[in-house]
Amino acid sequence: MPIAIIGGVLLLLSAGAVALGIMPMSDVLVIADRVWPILLFVVAITVVAELAAGAGIFDVASAFLARIAKGRVWLLWLLIVGLAILSTAFLSLDTTAVLFTPVVVAVARAHRLDPLPFAFTTVWLANTASLVLPVSNLTNLLAVERLGIDVGAFVALLGASALVAIAVTVALLWIAFHRRLRGRFSLAPAPAIGDRMLSWVAGGVVVVLLPLLVSGIPPWIPALGAAVVLVIVFLWRFPRALRPSLLPWQLIVFASGLFLAVGVLESLGARTVLEGLSRTGDDPVALWRLSGVGMLGANAVNNLPAYLALEGVADSPARLGALLVGVNAGPLITPWASLATILWHSRLTAVGVTVSWKQFVLLGLIAAPVTVGLAVIPLTLR
Repeated sequence: MPIAIIGGVLLLLSAGAVALGIMPMSDVLVIADRVWPILLFVVAITVVAELAAGAGIFDVASAFLARIAKGRVWLLWLLIVGLAILSTAFLSLDTTAVLFTPVVVAVARAHRLDPLPFAFTTVWLANTASLVLPVSNLTNLLAVERLGIDVGAFVALLGASALVAIAVTVALLWIAFHRRLRGRFSLAPAPAIGDRMLSWVAGGVVVVLLPLLVSGIPPWIPALGAAVVLVIVFLWRFPRALRPSLLPWQLIVFASGLFLAVGVLESLGARTVLEGLSRTGDDPVALWRLSGVGMLGANAVNNLPAYLALEGVADSPARLGALLVGVNAGPLITPWASLATILWHSRLTAVGVTVSWKQFVLLGLIAAPVTVGLAVIPLTLR
């Protein structure tokens, strides 16, 4: 079912709850005031990523990595790991899933390599590396807004956990696929770039944008500025690329419906039930319990509603950090655990790569609890 339909149904149900007096209109206005900068950032960064990809930025970067690897498969994989982390950290997990996945598949095929290890690398790191910065994941932006902290404080809280999550993910990927990452490859011709000026300008915009996203300025401001600049440039050089599908309207409808639906559930007393499941306290057992509940919730439903439902019981920085570890690094088991995974699979299907969901689930059953369990440890040592 398209996510826009789910979001639309949730919006209608929430409107009914407001009409019946279950949730007061004042709560709706509070939710709207909280989330509009976050949703505006999502729209702007999606446009930036789509147009940058259309200008060939990801293709050029991946071809450059292939040249650096000099025929060594394992080194090409490690370089792609680095680029996936960078893409996720600054441009969000959905960008990595949607735009980077088909690029790495194309690179693998061009060099006659098995695309599956590279495909798993993008989706696992899209989730686990989304702990790096506030802009890496919608849940992080919500957490930063709730805590009232800046980028530096977020990194201080979750930086060590993010490093652990990434390191564990890379190690598990290597264990799972190292036999397919041996040997050498012959360098394929560089991808053709239709408009080099457009590519250079788009690349320059992205390079300028990345440090601005961690400068302390509200992220939606530089993201919106970059989107406007790229739209103007594309109007000049390649206007046909500007189409309505650039806007992530389905995601916006879905997220808006979830925000309001969780507000309705809180009005009905859901917080009391969740407090019983997750308990309280900042001791190691409490933090592991909360992250585990977040991981299970993400894989049972989806990571965004899991975060929204549990945010109210994450009443300290350490607990909120543990929740983020669970809902960001934990969605590795079920196909619907994160929107990034859903989008990743649709892109693989579009380029003719078949993924066994049985293999995905079995590997995730190992990777998710190990990654989450280890990534919570730095929070227990604070």
